[in-house]
Amino acid sequence: MTSRERVVAALHRAVPDRVPVNYLANPGIDQRLKEYYGLDAKDHQGLRARLGVDFQGLAAPYVGPRLHADLPERGIRVDYWGIRRRWVAHDTGGYWDFCDFPLEHADVETVANWPMPSPDDFDYAAVSRACAQLGDLAVYVGGAGLPDILNGNGFLRGVEQTLVDMMLDDPAGILLAERRTAIQLEIIGRTIEAAQGRVDFVWMGEDLGTQHAPLISLELFRRRIRPLHQRVIDLAKSHSLPVMIHSCGSSSWAFGDFSEMGIDAVDTLQPEAAKMAPAYLKATYGGRLAFHGCISTAGPVSFGKPEDVVADCRKTLEIMMPGGGYCFAPTHQLQDNSPVENVVAMYEAAREYGVYHK
Repeated sequence: MTSRERVVAALHRAVPDRVPVNYLANPGIDQRLKEYYGLDAKDHQGLRARLGVDFQGLAAPYVGPRLHADLPERGIRVDYWGIRRRWVAHDTGGYWDFCDFPLEHADVETVANWPMPSPDDFDYAAVSRACAQLGDLAVYVGGAGLPDILNGNGFLRGVEQTLVDMMLDDPAGILLAERRTAIQLEIIGRTIEAAQGRVDFVWMGEDLGTQHAPLISLELFRRRIRPLHQRVIDLAKSHSLPVMIHSCGSSSWAFGDFSEMGIDAVDTLQPEAAKMAPAYLKATYGGRLAFHGCISTAGPVSFGKPEDVVADCRKTLEIMMPGGGYCFAPTHQLQDNSPVENVVAMYEAAREYGVYHK
């Protein structure tokens, strides 16, 4: 099978020739993997080919005006949504952490006038050009930030205020979610059209759980988040595309709703979180949903030895592969503290044990 055929089969809970494989990584481990394989620092496709990756994201680049200025005196970068990030270093690398939350105390008028990107200011012609370079890879649009109400609003209003907004139906918070989602939908729709049939699925996201429990109630999800999610799903289905949703933590409590809404697959699947063990997910939801993830970035890949990684990956494959519907992937970005030999062992295990024998 081609990568496209393999991924589409898995998302429809069919049995491909082997499990599709995906790769997500922080810059530090990504660079060390390229060095391990003797690749140039910018050879992203070369690394993915070495790892046997079947997936490729597609996005229209922003070419519009600068909407929000950086704050260099404070080391803060600001993107076109106005989200502020500050670099935080640690022993094995670092990350851009969210800070300041400029709309935390904003009223409806302030939110309505907050500069946001126009869908007209993206280069959709670049999408068409990129499609010619994608070979037979399975292509997706979107990602974990589409529409990601809890995080997306939280980056601008803070998590506490975002939760208060949802519980009290605060007009400013509701408007922020509506504005962001409407813009994202228009951009994604135009990107799909520009790709002229080359997109294979839509990836969306919403972090709904802590490690131990739901982050919000099912009633609150249905009232404040599900309607916005449905708009994304309906857009995808209007183009006959499957939908995969990213959700961190203990989130299986929402999987029944996901299936009802038309979602085809769930991503992340942290096995250490409550009610997220692969065997539980496969037995409970395997007849309704496909799965992408399950290989913990906080488990053997980071803290074990290569043989521990292989054993963990093999066990997960044995649970998730029967009947199809599984894509092999890390639960999140592979972390910079992951030894190179462990990540190499992870992908070698997928190649060796992820093949269907008919």
